[in-house]
Amino acid sequence: MSFFSLILKNPFRNKTRSALAIVGIAIGIATIVALGIITDGLKTSTEETLKAGGSDFSVVESNVSDMFLSKIDESYINKIKSVNGVEDAVGVLTAIQPIGGNPYFVLIGIDPNKLDISNIKITKGKSFSNGSAKEVIIGKVASEKLNKTIGDTLTLSQKKYKITGIFETGDLQQDGGAFLSLENLQDIEDKPDKVTMIYVKIKKDANVDEVTKAIEDKYGNDVTTIASLEDLQSVDQGLNTIDTASWAISILAIVIGGIGVINTMIMSVFERTREIGVLKAVGWKNRRILGMILGESIVLTLVAGIVGSIMGVLAIQILLPLGMEGFIKPVYSSDVFIRGFLVALIVGLIGGFYPAYRASKLPPTEALRYE
Repeated sequence: MSFFSLILKNPFRNKTRSALAIVGIAIGIATIVALGIITDGLKTSTEETLKAGGSDFSVVESNVSDMFLSKIDESYINKIKSVNGVEDAVGVLTAIQPIGGNPYFVLIGIDPNKLDISNIKITKGKSFSNGSAKEVIIGKVASEKLNKTIGDTLTLSQKKYKITGIFETGDLQQDGGAFLSLENLQDIEDKPDKVTMIYVKIKKDANVDEVTKAIEDKYGNDVTTIASLEDLQSVDQGLNTIDTASWAISILAIVIGGIGVINTMIMSVFERTREIGVLKAVGWKNRRILGMILGESIVLTLVAGIVGSIMGVLAIQILLPLGMEGFIKPVYSSDVFIRGFLVALIVGLIGGFYPAYRASKLPPTEALRYE
């Protein structure tokens, strides 16, 4: 049997112990993969919200821990419009309410005359009226999930709003929610004269960096500009917390998985002490023994990486429909899976080193006498 055949076969001699080690490591990998998919999905959804439709960047309240907690006085809309290089500025208020079993139903209040900045395509019916008229348009995804169509009503804060249209944007958060007049949502949320953010469209000959700098210089004490996800992460602690949690789980998976691999591989070395003595007696060098045991450890953890990745994807498919569907669209990026396998590889190297080193140092005569 070849060297590589031994590496592929030996980790699974004791199937029960190997299975337990694989499952233990796979749970950590699954958590990393699932959290990574959700995090990337949340970042993508947030970035789509930031650059809704034709806007070039957004303006939110300074020093806010979460973008959706931002509250800006409506007067800033005209102030932003007056900045050199700005073509248009539109204030929007966002809110989240539980509707129809969806705890994350997104409501967006906006002037109906400015809907084009959100890149809305009304596929059925017409837009809602401005002012206090109790009218609303809902996204295609929301229409299907709530089984609502034009002429039906949507209850918001114990008030019935007539559905006048169905729209589609391509943004899952928006398509799973509804638009209504800014005045109505301000009334529902008890936030008179307030908006969450301001979408800004600049003139064709203007430079985004110059315009954002002008706004920051003039109104930086009260508002801040966000032109990219990196800008958002500098002011939104929520996304930073998710990233930190993801790295913390990765480290925890390495520690716990490493302990599991050490236990599995050290027991394997004990059970194969006589075999290792025979291999040394027929001329195997220490580095070859070390390479074999370390290779077996890596094979074990890479299998756990495959199992964990599958478990993570399945967890997303099961959990999202239970509460997050329509709010976050999962993003299956290669980076998430590479990270999972990288953690598995590190676990294999760390967990397998001591057992491999111990096996390589076994004296052949003592190993051959081992029963």
